[in-house]
Amino acid sequence: MTKAMDARPIGAVAVSARSLAPDLARGAMLLLIALANACLYQYGKLALGDGLWLRGNPIVDQVLLLVETIFVRDRAYPMYALLFGYGIVQMLHRHSGRGIDEITVCRLVRRRGWWMVLIGFCHALLLFCGDIIGAYGLIAVLLAEVLLRARDRTLLITSALWVVPIALFRGFEHRLSPLHVTAAATPDPLYAAAIRVAQWVQGSIIGSMFMLVPAVLLGVWAARRRILDDPERHQYFLRRAAVLGIGLAAIGGVPWGLVRATWWTPSSEAVELLAGGAHTFSGYAGGVGYAAIAGLVAVRMQNRDRLGPVVSALAACGQRSMTCYLLQSVVFVAVLAAYGGGLGNRLGLAEIALVAALTWAMTVLLAEAMSRRGYRGPAEVLLRRLTYRPSGASHEAGHVRGAALASRSRSAAGWVRPRR
Repeated sequence: MTKAMDARPIGAVAVSARSLAPDLARGAMLLLIALANACLYQYGKLALGDGLWLRGNPIVDQVLLLVETIFVRDRAYPMYALLFGYGIVQMLHRHSGRGIDEITVCRLVRRRGWWMVLIGFCHALLLFCGDIIGAYGLIAVLLAEVLLRARDRTLLITSALWVVPIALFRGFEHRLSPLHVTAAATPDPLYAAAIRVAQWVQGSIIGSMFMLVPAVLLGVWAARRRILDDPERHQYFLRRAAVLGIGLAAIGGVPWGLVRATWWTPSSEAVELLAGGAHTFSGYAGGVGYAAIAGLVAVRMQNRDRLGPVVSALAACGQRSMTCYLLQSVVFVAVLAAYGGGLGNRLGLAEIALVAALTWAMTVLLAEAMSRRGYRGPAEVLLRRLTYRPSGASHEAGHVRGAALASRSRSAAGWVRPRR
């Protein structure tokens, strides 16, 4: 590669050149993220199980807890991890088509990962101990070359083997939940910040990073086949993945859901461990199933002249997923935490779920308004500037410019043949 090619500016893809399915999946799944995270801001007396509180109608709250366990808990984050791996390969395809070598792309992936770790640290320090951005960033830093160069067979075998220890030991993760609640219950913001950072390192950076690797590897495998970039060609695979993924998630999540709702007490620790392991293992299937559903919806949208308002808004939210994710934490602290609005010790699960759903809806509307005005999310703009600045970064300042040029670059890029 010539020096002229090295000097060419590189940057993130324009909004008009993005694939619909990944953005649609991210935007919709942020609802599940909100439902899962909002519960961690509850505190006070009347604890149930792993740090949960029933303050409203017990039956209603227990039903909600069962449904949340089966379809939300440990289902949304694997899907986001899959899309994270998918996006890394998209970055490789885009830059390779512009004459940039794989070593440079690896450096970009690692640089972006380090900045994500810093953003995650700030998120934990200021708002939320369960931040996941830092875990994704650390995966990028540690596994950049593996994600870009590993053979397909290696990716699939490693992903399958990696799930086994996770499923065996994740049954005990509920014992750490009260520590999350302690941070939300602390009225002193400085002490709460110290707790959040400690829990972020323990739970998100170490624990979550270890859990997310299998889904990231699957995302790399899927991206090499452009399954979500060209979903129409993969409709049969997507249908099977959606049915099997969601079906396995539902079946595998029922035992642990009954435990969390206090409707079933395992006869032994071994049975409890099996129930927790089945829930965790089926969560990866659920993440794949949710991503497949987004791909099938994208196929239907491709046959229309324009996107519907709901799909358009969800895609806009997905394009600004980091911004919307961070905004959720801002609202939850302002409304629920002891050092914020303080409602976390008064609301039951139903009310918490309503707060989460309204927060998500607000971010979707905000993202759609930003899309109509040609603005990207501030978090995405910041990460792009930090990532690409040393290499002659893109000069976009939050506005969508050069869409036509980016689209032509993407079309010319094609895609890298999978390594078998």
